[in-house]
Parts: sequence; C-alpha cells; structure tokens
Amino acid sequence: MIFENSYTSTLPELAVTWNSDVAPNPNALIINEDVARTFNLDSDFLKSPAGARFLLGNDVIDGCTPMALAYAGHQFGGYSPRLGDGRALLLGEIINASGDRFDLHLKGSGRTTFSRGGDGKAAIAPMMREYIVSEAMHALRIPTTRSLAVVATGEQIARETWLPGAVLCRIAASHLRVGTFQYAAHHEDPTLVQRLADYAISRHYRDLSNVDNKYLEFFKAVAQRQASLISQWMLAGFIHGVMNTDNMTISGETIDYGPCAFMDSYDPATVFSSIDHNGRYAYSNQPHIGQWNLARLAETLLPLFSDDKDESVAIATEVLMDFPKQYQALWDAGMSKKLGLTQAPVDFINDLLQMLHTQSVDYTQFFRSLSSVISGDASAARNSFINIEQYDVWEKQWKQLIAGESQTAEAIAVAMNQVNPIYIPRNHLVEEALAAATEGDLGPTLKLLEVVQQPFNERSGLERFTQPAPTEYKNYQTFCGT
Repeated sequence: MIFENSYTSTLPELAVTWNSDVAPNPNALIINEDVARTFNLDSDFLKSPAGARFLLGNDVIDGCTPMALAYAGHQFGGYSPRLGDGRALLLGEIINASGDRFDLHLKGSGRTTFSRGGDGKAAIAPMMREYIVSEAMHALRIPTTRSLAVVATGEQIARETWLPGAVLCRIAASHLRVGTFQYAAHHEDPTLVQRLADYAISRHYRDLSNVDNKYLEFFKAVAQRQASLISQWMLAGFIHGVMNTDNMTISGETIDYGPCAFMDSYDPATVFSSIDHNGRYAYSNQPHIGQWNLARLAETLLPLFSDDKDESVAIATEVLMDFPKQYQALWDAGMSKKLGLTQAPVDFINDLLQMLHTQSVDYTQFFRSLSSVISGDASAARNSFINIEQYDVWEKQWKQLIAGESQTAEAIAVAMNQVNPIYIPRNHLVEEALAAATEGDLGPTLKLLEVVQQPFNERSGLERFTQPAPTEYKNYQTFCGT
C-alpha cells in the first residue's frame, strides 16, 4: 500500500503527529471486502494478526504518518474553538483505481492532544453501528464515508459498564469540515483560510480552479452538495443526530455516525439522540441546520469573496437564502419519484405526510407498499392506517395522478421500487445485532448487513427485516458512544 499525505504536508498547522494506543490483543472482527477491492487491498492480510495491527495504527508502514486533525465547531449551537480528533487518527491518503484520493482514518484509537478529558476509546457496539449504517447508506446511494473494518482491541473500556473495545477504520473522500475552516479562521496565520480553501478546491472541486471568484463558487458548490445530501437523508427517513459544524463535510459526504437512526413511524419531530434535549437536530430541522452550518462556513470565507466587507456579506447572504429553494426543489423531485409521479403537487405531498403523521404510519413500509397498489394489491398500504377511509380518499387522488403519467403502470411500479427501499437498518434490528456483537456473536450483524446492502431487492424469508419496531421502541434513544 502506498500512502500519501497531501493534506498534512500542505497544511501542517491543521494536524498533529500522533500514535494510536497499542492494543493488547487485536482481532479483526469484520472486513469490508468490497471496499478492500476498490483500493486493491489484500483482504486476507487485513484479516491476519499483522493486518489487525495495521488497521489499529499499531504497525505503521512506510509513508504512513498518523495524524490527529485539528478543527473547531459549533456543538448544539455553542462554539468550541478547539475540538479536533479526540479519539481518531488519519493514517494517510490512498488512491483508488480511478485515481481518486481518499483518507484512511481510525476512530477509537486512543487519547490525542485534542481529547478534552475523554479516554479516546470506543466500544464494539458504536463502531459496529457506524459500519452497519454507513454501508446501508452507501447501498441507498446516499453519499457517505465507508467502513473498511472493525477491529477488537482485546481490552475493556469503561462506560456505564465495562465493554469490549474496538477501533473503526473508515474511508472518506476527506475529513475537511466546516469546523476545519472555523479553526483556520481563528489561527494566527491570516493566510490559512485561503490556503485551506485552495486545497479543498483542488481536492473536491477541481473544475473551479480557474473560474472567476473561485472562492464564492466554491461556497456555492458546497451549499449545493449539502442541499442534495440532506434532501437524500430526508427522503430516506434518516436522522443524523449530531449536525454540529464539525460533522458537516466539505465533500458532501455523510460522516460521523453517532446517535443516528432511521425513522419508523413518520413524525417530523423525531429525535433519537439522548443528548438532543431540545430537538435541535430533529428530523424536520435538518435542512434548517444545514443552512445554519453553511452560514458559519460563509463567515470564515467572507474575506475571500471581496475586499469590500459589505459586498462579501451581501453575496454570501444571497447564496444562503437560495439554499432552501435548492433543497425544496430536490425534495419535491425526490418525493415525486417515491410516489411514481413526474411532478407531484406540493399540497398533495404535504397532505400525505400529514396523514402519515397523524396516523403514525411507518414511513419506509408505506412508500414501498405503493408499488403493490399499482399492481392491484392495496392491502398492505390500507392496513397501515387506522382511518382507512381517509387513506382511500388519498389513494383515489393518487391513482388519478398516476393515470396522467406517460409510462405504463408496470414501469412506474418498477421505478418506484428502485427508489423506495424495502430494507433499512431498523432500530430494533440494529440493537439486536449490536447486543449480540458485544457478546461475541457476529451472526446478527452479518445477516443485517447482507439484508441492507441490497435495500431495494425484495427476497423471500426476510419478512422480519421489513417490520416496524415493537411498541417499546416508541421512545427509542441512541448514544454517541463516548
């Protein structure tokens, strides 16, 4: 494997050389062979004791210089000027077969200079959660970091109880965040933000390198990617849980799967994170928080937009005010596809979502059932509702809209099944898998991965993976694992 270090060599102020903690008894629990193939990595080696030590950062090969990355961030609205990788390390950059650059990054590798009193460790369960959910997101075609491996360390870590420790090794287009720019903006070197922006453009937005006012165009491009990403979260019923500015990537990938989860019954106010007491990062708030985070990015870039501060503020504000329109257009288009329509009326979509909310209908299950309605079987859709008459009125209107489409009913049903998943990592199934993995049984995790990695392909014998959570999950909470 050949490592490169373009980020840390170009911007040494934004990283600190560091070593991972040495694990007493490393053991690779799960290796993502699909990711390994993408980067021409030897899966057999990764599964070996030497491979496990490499994946923990304990065996450092030539060219690999582990670094803890520096960044700042707004956490639940409060600004922290110095966050950084408190339990993570960047091993280096690797290149895939297409010549694209990716970070190889560890999570749970021990204390760093940025740890802020934490132990820098991670338990098996939260690392497996990130592995499962990130792979599900990839299968759903939502931009995301991907997990290469989860490696047990052979030690116990203290949380509410003693838990088996593990490290996640993941692949990301980069770990540049809004928080990275916030850290750079408060650095003693006034040129750091511009150098960081130049690096981000060269790595993620190369087509902007020679355009007029490339920094403004860069900001617009980041906003466009975030509008697209968040619309895809919303359409899938995904709730990130911790949309702090240090968790918003410049590349437009989903990153840092902590207290994340998929919504069961449709409710715009759904919150899963145990620490989100006021619902700041609730399902329906995600687009608004995306815009808020982009405003924080804009604040760091203002000096690059124009020499005139008032002009910079004006053009940044224009981009920010356009964000809701971009998001809404993407949401409307995506929801139309979920309904099998070229362009669904906005009021029709809103009426449907209101009906799903008031009748506590399972979001994923309902949309998947609509293709069967087109095929002549409305039983699953109708049985989702308490007030069936209300659903029948809606279904009649929907069928009238479907009748106006140019495609055949069969083609529409097929297209709907390509955007409405039947399998998602449902919360009760994830918890079942994580509990078993903590006890040393990876069977449920491997089975759940097998299912969610083909989310649109219905298969016999997997009916339990389509069912909503039991009633005791109504007030389900997730935890970040620190």
